[in-house]
Amino acid sequence: MIALMVNGESRKVDVDPSTPLLWVLRDTLGLMGTKYGCGIAVCGACTVHVDGEPVRACITPISSLAGKAITTIEGLSADNGHPVQRAWITVDVPQCGYCQSGQIMSAAALLAKHPSPTDADIDQAMSGVLCRCGTYSRIRRAIHLAAAPAKSTATKKGDEP
Repeated sequence: MIALMVNGESRKVDVDPSTPLLWVLRDTLGLMGTKYGCGIAVCGACTVHVDGEPVRACITPISSLAGKAITTIEGLSADNGHPVQRAWITVDVPQCGYCQSGQIMSAAALLAKHPSPTDADIDQAMSGVLCRCGTYSRIRRAIHLAAAPAKSTATKKGDEP
């Protein structure tokens, strides 16, 4: 048995220690939001957070995650209330939608570290998540929108936006 913390819940799984996190999430825990895209950590569709860092679940062995906090798209918020999720809806980012959980998880990790990112920051952070539909300009717009509350809070405090 491997003990995990997934979306704030303590979970135990009885799987081979080399099993990739993606398959534990989907097949063992029934969390279907994290997608399989390429299986070699190139497309980013499987991105989740491990201790707040974006990680490709398709290549991360479950044995490396003991004692770490794993957050999936389901754990970002229970009601799509996370600023990135709200911005995604407002901007109408998805086209086919397949990459969107990876896009949202990468954007949330970016904003957690850089609450007021530049276009260059966004491009760098999001470069590892491919969108076959090419919604990159909407993704960038949504990230700026999600960052807007942080910018307005900084301005109210007298800091630089």
